[in-house]
Amino acid sequence: MQQEKRWQAGVIIAAIFFVSLNLRPSITSIGPLLNTITKDLNITNTQVSLLTSIPVFCMGLFATLAVPVLRKFGYKWAINLLIIAIGISTCSRMYFGSYKALILTSFVAGFSIAIISPMINAFIKERFSTKIEPVIGVYSFSMGAGASLSAGFTSIFFQRFDSWQIALGIWGFLSVPALLLWTLSARQKGRPTVRQIDTKEARNPWKTKQAWKILLFFGLQTSTFFSLTTWLSPVAQEQGFSLVTAASVLTTMSIVQIIGNLIIPILVNRFPNRIYWLYGLLMIGVCGGGVLLINADWAIWTGAVLFGVSLSGLFPIGLMLPLDEARNNEEASSWSSMVLSGGFMMSAIVPLLIGAAYDVTGTHDVSKRIFISLFLLMFLAVYMVQANKRHV
Repeated sequence: MQQEKRWQAGVIIAAIFFVSLNLRPSITSIGPLLNTITKDLNITNTQVSLLTSIPVFCMGLFATLAVPVLRKFGYKWAINLLIIAIGISTCSRMYFGSYKALILTSFVAGFSIAIISPMINAFIKERFSTKIEPVIGVYSFSMGAGASLSAGFTSIFFQRFDSWQIALGIWGFLSVPALLLWTLSARQKGRPTVRQIDTKEARNPWKTKQAWKILLFFGLQTSTFFSLTTWLSPVAQEQGFSLVTAASVLTTMSIVQIIGNLIIPILVNRFPNRIYWLYGLLMIGVCGGGVLLINADWAIWTGAVLFGVSLSGLFPIGLMLPLDEARNNEEASSWSSMVLSGGFMMSAIVPLLIGAAYDVTGTHDVSKRIFISLFLLMFLAVYMVQANKRHV
């Protein structure tokens, strides 16, 4: 009996891993080929930035649809259909390489990711209520792995097939094992149940100052992540790195990040003062931005490592902040939904602004300063959160 339960848990965790693996490549695979796509399609840097900004904006705009979609279809069919949508839209890039087609596939991917992400969070909370931290670690690790793989291998696929369309579209095949494992794991139990843990009346996050402060921090954090995954490789190329080497810089950041995604949540669970962790991680991020201002090859690599360490902890802690404030399940859902929705919509703007700034200035010096500014603004946001925080 115990062995059967372990088998079921293993299948579910494997399914979560492979589903989560699909939640970043359709976005992060664009970064290493930004310059190639821009030249081939004869578009501006602002236009190419939309390929990453649109899905991120969708991740915020449509996140609130997760609850009604889940009620309508349940975990099995909802996530299966959305994984199919991600797979088809991503694979279609191999055959439809126009700018309009890329915009459409970015929208479909962003829409699907927006709804899947809250569902996975709810699924983990329901199935692993007593072991949330390690499973969240698997979830974060898998998303980071997807980002890392796509950042590192997209340029290699481009050189192998001499086609950026194939290099982008090949990531759609990750949906196949995800679809199979999710179908198998979803058979373990029926539809989700709601379990109230506190009878206090739920606060409306849209009318609560603390929720807005957390949203500001989360938005700045995700803005930093997507700005770096989009523009760090072009920054390295401007400094003289080849396409593959520049992609390796981004891969280095991603690898450090996914390792931290596993380690830092465990350490935070052992030493739970979130605020101290945030200040420390932000200081590391500022150092990474400062090093990036040095015009040397070693500075790019060092900055990538420091960025990876910083980002690896900021995201999972950002997910924990609204849960720390929540007094019951209803608040946990509504506060998380608001923070994710508003934060992702906010984070869609900054990569676009960096592209516009590059079009105007013709240099990534401004991009580097924007990276630093984002970390400094997060210091202010954390200070604001700390002023009213119920749990530290």
